[in-house]
Amino acid sequence: MGALDSGIRVAALQHIDGTIPASERRPLWTDLPLWLPPVATRMSTPSPNREFVIQGITREGATFRPSDWAERLAGAMSCFRPEGVKGGIGSFIGYSPYCVPRVIDGVKCVIVNDALRGVEPMAWDFVMNFARDNQLRVAEATPGPK
Repeated sequence: MGALDSGIRVAALQHIDGTIPASERRPLWTDLPLWLPPVATRMSTPSPNREFVIQGITREGATFRPSDWAERLAGAMSCFRPEGVKGGIGSFIGYSPYCVPRVIDGVKCVIVNDALRGVEPMAWDFVMNFARDNQLRVAEATPGPK
């Protein structure tokens, strides 16, 4: 009696090389995303002082909804911290210093530090793709007085 005859389902085997042959794989982007800096800048290490502001206003000027989008986005990035993820009784709930919600001139925003790219490039891509997909305004933050 075979495994299928007995009512037991057998999952497909997973291979180290994946299920798509290497010759058929293609890059995720055919063109570089608009927010990527030039190649020479991308190859260098991220500057921890460089910050970007994602504004809760679309390119057409409409207020982005839902109203708690900034807290949700920053909450999703809360585990990316300089010291890494820590669990247990000593851990606390809070935003990552790399991705913080703020209200600037009455507009909900998220301030994203370029150091997030060095900690986890996929998290950086997630945040920037969120802004691009929702057509939110993104600007480089100007450093304030020290």
